Order: sequence, then structure tokens, then C-alpha cells
Amino acid sequence: MRKGGKKGAMFDPIASSFLDHLRVIKQASEHTLRNYAIDLRALHTFLGATDLKSVDRTLLRQFLAELSASGASKRTIVRRLSSLRTFFKFATAQGHLEHNPMGEIESPKLDKRIPSSLSYSQVQRLFEIPPLDDYLGFRDRTIMELFYSSGLRVSELVALNKEDLRTEELLIRLQGKGKKERIIPITQNAAEWILAYLNHPARKEAGPHPIFLNRFGKRLSSRSVDRSFCKYLTLSGLAANITPHTIRHTIATHWLESGMDLKTIQLLLGHSSLTTTTIYTHVSPKFKKQVYDLAHPRATL
Repeated sequence: MRKGGKKGAMFDPIASSFLDHLRVIKQASEHTLRNYAIDLRALHTFLGATDLKSVDRTLLRQFLAELSASGASKRTIVRRLSSLRTFFKFATAQGHLEHNPMGEIESPKLDKRIPSSLSYSQVQRLFEIPPLDDYLGFRDRTIMELFYSSGLRVSELVALNKEDLRTEELLIRLQGKGKKERIIPITQNAAEWILAYLNHPARKEAGPHPIFLNRFGKRLSSRSVDRSFCKYLTLSGLAANITPHTIRHTIATHWLESGMDLKTIQLLLGHSSLTTTTIYTHVSPKFKKQVYDLAHPRATL
């Protein structure tokens, strides 16, 4: 870390302006804003008294070398680089800097993560764990059914309001990443679970809008959903890396195996790029076998 201890004269105002830009203009989520703030704070700590205008590629490479030496994962380094790239692009465009020092800094390539998924029997096993005679258990089973119905992100699920639900049309409106709105179908089964949960005699609402509530009648948080899944995972005896996001991966894989095309899966999941969706072709052994049988000249002989 560079010594000096004092803040660079221009760094904090520019960083604050940048975060305001993300919040107001780009409408970034709180999660995204928090990550950017963490990454900028790390650079600020490294720079010490060095003014932002003095930052060049040599200094940035020293910062990355220190980050790597501290044991940071490649994924953390790539995320930090992405944050800094966006920040310095903003600072240059706003006239705070004459040139962008990130111009010749390359990001390390990440190995593709193959998402884990469950078999249908494992899905059933997990779904049988929440106690349906308990109000919160009934809520959690409803959440699982909706996850498997439509492949929601956790953040999308907890943000759902009653007005987003169209049970007669079997549709639900979501606010995805970057505040992008999409309307996706839900199964009749999931719709029935949601309606039963909304009309549960033990349901006590502190506000009129959220669909999923905590024990105090307020909007359920993403962290609470994660904690519940962790508890049910332990009880189910399934693999330790199962999270709510695993259900999203699972239904995407099952859609693919049932013949749904990748473009439709992309739209349902809210992926901005089809490249993200194609990862599921690497997950499914059944899909690989289908492709093999169709492509191999002797497969049908």
C-alpha cells in the first residue's frame, strides 16, 4: 500500500459523483452500488495521498499485483478491474482526467463455471422438506414452487408485489437486473400455491404490496431466503452447494432437455446475452446425447 494516509484531493468527490451517476442515471441496484463502492474504496486505500490525476497504468498494475499477492481470487480481481474500468471511463468522460489509465490494462480470463443442477427426483425431495402445517414452511414451499416454475432470481422473487401477479393469465411481472422489466409465464401449480399462501389464515401483513413476507409481516429479504434454503438443504441431505440459484439452473436445464430452444430460455431467465444461456448446454448429459445422436452419421444406423 502506498504511504501517506490522506485522501487524494479529487478522489472522493469523483467517486461520489460516479456512484450518484450509477444510482440515478443507470438505476443500478443496491447490490451493484455496494460492490462498486467496495472496489473504489480498495483503490483509494492503495493510493493513499496520491491524487487520482497521477494514476497511470504502472500504478494500476502495482495495485493489481498487491491484490493478487493478498490472496484475492481471480474472480474478485476481474470484478474489481471491471469496476475500475467503468469508473475511469466516467472520470475521463466528465473531464476529471485527460486520459483513461485503464486503456492498456487487460483482465485475466476466467474459467467458465458450470452451474450445478438437480434431477427431478432431487427437486421433489427438497420440496418435501418444508413443513406445510407451519405458515413459514408453507411460504417456503410456495417460494420453491415459483423458483422451479419460472427460474426467478432471488432478488426478483423478494421484490414481487401483488400487482405483479396475473393468476388468471398465469403471468408474472419481474424487475430484473438493471431495472429491466419482463413478463414471464408461471405454471398453474405455482399460481395455486401463491394464491393459497396469500390467503393463508396465519398471514399478517404490515403493508399491502409484497407477496412474500417475513415473520413480522414485512417484505422478505434475499438473505432470509438463503438462510431458509441452507436449513432445508441440511435436512434434505443433498449436495452442499445447492442454493436458491441452483433451482434457477435446474429449471433451465430441464427446459433445455424438454426441447425448449435457447432463445426462449434466454428471454425467460432475463439473460442479456445468449452466450450466458448456452452454459446450460454444458450441464445436461441428456442434451449432449441428443446433439450427439442428431449429429453423428452412424448414430441411427
